Amino acid sequence: MKELTKAEEQVMQILWDIKSGFIKDIRAKYRDPKPAYTTISTIVRILEDKGFIGHKAYGKTHEYYPLVTKPSYTRLLMNGVLMKYFGNSVRQMVSFFSNEKDITVAELEELKRFIEEEIKAKQS
Repeated sequence: MKELTKAEEQVMQILWDIKSGFIKDIRAKYRDPKPAYTTISTIVRILEDKGFIGHKAYGKTHEYYPLVTKPSYTRLLMNGVLMKYFGNSVRQMVSFFSNEKDITVAELEELKRFIEEEIKAKQS
């Protein structure tokens, strides 16, 4: 599975949200200024060629739906970020976000509880 361009990802985010839809439905979810109908149609065809979406045909009209789930794509994307930018080190990634995002003590405590729960689950 390949990473998506920004435009392709926008269409996928919409399809993941609405589950299925026609080009006009996808276009309706964009903020103004909305891309042209033909632009969205082109992106949808590219996504079909890449295997990210499928369609049901109703005559000349097509209803599109995701073939790749959002969690599946998120996993691919995050693994790529982890590998490219953090040397495949979760510790380095967490440290980066901790320093860059001004995480509060309460948020750190919440993360600590989450990590402790994950440790217990993996030990069982």
